[in-house]
Amino acid sequence: MPSTYTAGGEYLTPTRIHADRAAGRLEIDWADGHRTVYETVTLRWLCPCAYCRGEAGEPGWLDTAPTLTPDQTRLVDVQLVGTYAIAPTWGDGHHTGYYTFEQLRENCPCPECEARRVARAAMER
Repeated sequence: MPSTYTAGGEYLTPTRIHADRAAGRLEIDWADGHRTVYETVTLRWLCPCAYCRGEAGEPGWLDTAPTLTPDQTRLVDVQLVGTYAIAPTWGDGHHTGYYTFEQLRENCPCPECEARRVARAAMER
């Protein structure tokens, strides 16, 4: 599905990224005033790395619908990757997924963004 956000700009510029490890959340405040809050379980399911998503036409590990363990959804650390992504480290040691700001904004789980995705999908039918 194509992005509804243009590359760069205030929609894709985080002003604050906070990993609340105790609560199991990642919070992102965006320059346009929007706020995204990911539960770590949801964030882990979004991992874009080749192992989790697959490559060369082969499905990834997450495509097999595994049962995630508490360590696999425990956020240990978050590093910035340039000015375009974050790289979380999970309790099981997994750390190869670069979550772009575009991906994080496009998949925002808030009701407003969910309604926008549903409306866009309905219009594409």
